[in-house]
Amino acid sequence: MYKKLERSQVFKDPLYGYIQVDSEIILDLINTSVFQRLRRIRQLSGVHMVFHGAEHTRFSHSLGVYNVAYRFLSVPDIQEVLDERKKMLFLCAALLHDIGHGAYSHAFEDVFGVNHEHIGASLIFNHEELTKIFDTIDADFKSDLSSILLKSKKFPIIEQLISSQLDVDRLDYLERDAYFTGAAYGHIDLDRLIRVFNIKNGQVVFKISGIHAIENYLISRYHMYWQVYYHPVARAYEVILENIYRRVKDLLKKNYPFEANVIPLKKVIENPNDIEHFLEIDDYYINGLIQGFRKTKDSILRALSDDFLNRHIWGYIDCSVENQNKIDEILSTYSDEEKPYYHAFRSVENSTYKDDDVSFGEEIYILLENGEVSTLKKQSAIIESLMKSGTKSDDKFFYRKK
Repeated sequence: MYKKLERSQVFKDPLYGYIQVDSEIILDLINTSVFQRLRRIRQLSGVHMVFHGAEHTRFSHSLGVYNVAYRFLSVPDIQEVLDERKKMLFLCAALLHDIGHGAYSHAFEDVFGVNHEHIGASLIFNHEELTKIFDTIDADFKSDLSSILLKSKKFPIIEQLISSQLDVDRLDYLERDAYFTGAAYGHIDLDRLIRVFNIKNGQVVFKISGIHAIENYLISRYHMYWQVYYHPVARAYEVILENIYRRVKDLLKKNYPFEANVIPLKKVIENPNDIEHFLEIDDYYINGLIQGFRKTKDSILRALSDDFLNRHIWGYIDCSVENQNKIDEILSTYSDEEKPYYHAFRSVENSTYKDDDVSFGEEIYILLENGEVSTLKKQSAIIESLMKSGTKSDDKFFYRKK
């Protein structure tokens, strides 16, 4: 149905060997400026300040997710359930799921009030380079693809494969992030998970014979969050960036005479849906901007920028009753103007697995040998035990050292 390349293109990947692209549509999408921009955005934001090898990008991750999706297409149940158009929707959604990420990803979203999924859907529907490709398929393809990123439930099987507690996105980033950080926790038996994958009555399920691979995946994910993603030094580094953003926002409101080009930031602050200027904001732009801020007359922005560029990691202590006096003492050392930008209270939490209050399609279902469908919690004593232990959280006070 869709034009195949005369000769498949390959991308050499450290995890998968060759990532094969045999569709002209997929190759055209990879070659757009919107997708190439992901080369200029780190996958793990500030984590490279702890694990120096974590320099991989959203580009390499997105190619990896495409590859995992491509491999899932070999499953007989998917072959039966998804027609050629839906298979292409699945591959495009896997490739473009992170297309809307901004510089340093989540720190940017938190401060500027943007959502990468909404921006991604808007790009798919409106960006000329992308729509030109999608319109060669059919008039509704871009809107259908956008609906998958927004989880509108129009294509439930594809949405479960793209975004759930066990999806093609996580299957790549856990393995990839473990590889580049050197962590020993993130290895996943992808081949086994693909082999035990089924679709039953419109629901993604996994054969009970593969339950050990699922348990390993969930436990690996849990450890990766606490040992890598939520590492306090990485969080401390991102707090510096967040406060740089906040200081810039406040100075813009005061019409501060910036020497650096802050127009893209200014435009996105004024209108979070300003896609044209949003696309100019990548890690390269932010790093160059902050480099210029080191010479600004504003002492707070200058100090924050120096901390960020030269890895002056802030201190951190647990938020607790026992530490309250110390927290108050630290806060008292800042001037009234410094205080909003020289500290932050941050809380993170994570659990091994959830099966209540989760979004559509996120729960993991198990296919029993008799053909009945059960839940992971009922079939795994290990996961049930870990769920009972509750959700772990970590509340910390981050502060600039004087």
